[in-house]
Amino acid sequence: MLRPEKMCRVSVTGSKRAMEATIEAVHDLEMLHVTEYDGSWDGFEPGDSLEGTNEAADKLVTVRSLQSILGVDEEDAGPTRVVTDEAIQEQLEEVRTEVNELDDRRDEIRDDLRAVEDQISTMEPFVALGIDLDLLRGYDSLAVAVGEGDRDEIDTTLVESDIRTFELFAEDGVVAVFAQADEDELQDALVGATFSRLDIPEGDGSPTAYLEELEHKKQQLESKLSTVEEELEALRLDYAGFLLAAEEKLAIESQKGEAPLTFATTENAFIAEGWIPNEHYTEFKRTVDSAVSEAVDIDKLEVAEYEEGHAHSREEVEHEGGGGADEHEGATISEADDQSQEAVADGGLVTMSDDQPPVIMDNPGVARPFEDLVEVVNRPKYSEFDPTVVFFLTFPAFYGFMIGDLGYGLLYFLAGYGLYANVDSDVLKSLGGVAMWAGGFTALFGVLYGEVFGLHQLGEIVWGGNPPMHKGLQPAYGDYAIAWLTISLLVGMIHLAVGWIFDFVKNMRHGLWDAVTESGSWLLMLFGLWAWVFSGANGSAPNFLYTAEEGIFAGHPYAFGFTGLPAINLFSVAGFPISAWLIVFFVGLVLLAMADLIEVVEFLNVLVNVLSYTRLAAVLLAKAGMAFVVNLLFFGVYVVETDHGAEWHFGINHSPAHMLEQGTYHGHEVTEVMFGGLMHSGVAGIVGGLLVLVLGHVLVLTLGVTSAGLQGVRLEYVEFFGKFFEGGGKPYSPFGYERTYTTDD
Repeated sequence: MLRPEKMCRVSVTGSKRAMEATIEAVHDLEMLHVTEYDGSWDGFEPGDSLEGTNEAADKLVTVRSLQSILGVDEEDAGPTRVVTDEAIQEQLEEVRTEVNELDDRRDEIRDDLRAVEDQISTMEPFVALGIDLDLLRGYDSLAVAVGEGDRDEIDTTLVESDIRTFELFAEDGVVAVFAQADEDELQDALVGATFSRLDIPEGDGSPTAYLEELEHKKQQLESKLSTVEEELEALRLDYAGFLLAAEEKLAIESQKGEAPLTFATTENAFIAEGWIPNEHYTEFKRTVDSAVSEAVDIDKLEVAEYEEGHAHSREEVEHEGGGGADEHEGATISEADDQSQEAVADGGLVTMSDDQPPVIMDNPGVARPFEDLVEVVNRPKYSEFDPTVVFFLTFPAFYGFMIGDLGYGLLYFLAGYGLYANVDSDVLKSLGGVAMWAGGFTALFGVLYGEVFGLHQLGEIVWGGNPPMHKGLQPAYGDYAIAWLTISLLVGMIHLAVGWIFDFVKNMRHGLWDAVTESGSWLLMLFGLWAWVFSGANGSAPNFLYTAEEGIFAGHPYAFGFTGLPAINLFSVAGFPISAWLIVFFVGLVLLAMADLIEVVEFLNVLVNVLSYTRLAAVLLAKAGMAFVVNLLFFGVYVVETDHGAEWHFGINHSPAHMLEQGTYHGHEVTEVMFGGLMHSGVAGIVGGLLVLVLGHVLVLTLGVTSAGLQGVRLEYVEFFGKFFEGGGKPYSPFGYERTYTTDD
């Protein structure tokens, strides 16, 4: 649970005659995470792909190209099917010919359509000008220029030029210039004016008529394009299932055919290595042995222990010959091959590469949605603790504590269920699962707080008006705000201590002394400093942390009788009392300096990291305040003075003004109206108030994700993970293929 699944390295050795059958058997098992041969053994070379692999790869490229052209997706698959090599050989060429012909026609039509659209765009200014196209070209003694510009500015520029005879025609910002000059002279004269020259299109007669021809041609091309696309759509419906199934079959063939590239081979033998879950070794060995009739030897080389790297101190594994050459009639491995294999299978001390075992996160089903949140940081290394379960136990509780509302919790839960049940993405499903847990805890805390959408009626119904917990927003329950502040500090201490304990256990691989100096030092500093704070910190700590009169555990709201830790002052230095708790802190600091002197500069982390958890109480009050304001604006609030302070009540059954006139509420004096409430101010107020009520609660609901969610995640990632977690584990990727569109049966 806190560790990944235990992995073992296995070696599969055999005659090359058995290689293809072995690949088939291992592929069907989908269990072996193959290790790539690094070329380090004398006499062994990486293998060659199987015969026909290149042909399968070429066909796979063709199939994927056809899928892209037709827009095939997984929803077009239909039922699973058996796809034979003969069917692929015959049908694929037929499909390729039809699709490519239609695709080429579509490309040609699109090119023609783009050309016509460009011509239409070019023709529009000439339509606005209204001069026949044949009148704009073909003169011996006149130069003609057409463009967009300011007629008056062009006229002034030509008057000031050397051109003495010219005529301008303008319409809707399009200007035609006829000048008795050559082309270059006219071009030079127009440089000084705002004039964007247009190319005169080919054609004769009215530009309007020519434009109508182009529009008609465009319609014809669009009709042809639509016809071709309908034909391609028909082919997609006809062949989508075949193409998806063919792609899967060819991908499997290519995967199998390329497998020998990772093997170590000689002329007569092959060796494949990889990792499998240790508990499945017996099944793996039995299945491969029974499936391969020729000489194959399967050995467990090592069982990877949970140490840095993978197996620097290996669990010794006896050589488990799974049927050598003498057990299989007709098997032949040369003497050199046999000696080399003996060298690599002599108890697991020599392997084909020094790769780390892949990581399979091993968590109970309820915690698995949180694995993706852990992997946002990184996949755990095989050698370190997997924090998923702790994340699962703490994050929803943090979130629920900060929002604490039955209504919001149910909405979060339903939103999470919608994601979990209706999307295909594994990541979004996981987020949905996380949202369901966060929503469930939000609803649970909402019941304990007696709140639903910020209203306190739930407390009246469930708890008779006295719920076991309050958020501490109202003056009458202000002591709860202090309680949550202190409890946040205690939660922070416990959460950080768990992280450093994980680090302590991890560092034990190097010996007890390393664990004590690198991790135990932080634990001593953490508890030493905060024990000193809870003893009063020589009067520097807030009184509510350690005095009986104001301490939250001494009286209201929780009568635990806690009056602070004893100071245990041993001696003074320059008038400053030195507590035994500070001695514990300084012992930890010295141990830390002995482990790594540079880390001493971060010694205040034990203070600031714990203080960071006060954001739990801060977000709790902030969200409660936002929900209160939304309800205040709609329902209104009147203030009731009680023996233990002022209580705020929403004007749900009666307007605040009416309650002030009445004068009392359950025997207590109503002292003032905080706000009359839009609900009680007429029809327009009710309509506007409902808008405020709905949008306000939607805003609070949304900000709950961005505040409580992000703050809770930050406490996990930054404060907790940072104490022990590095990440960088390799995902488990077994050799095999999960069939979706094809079947062997």
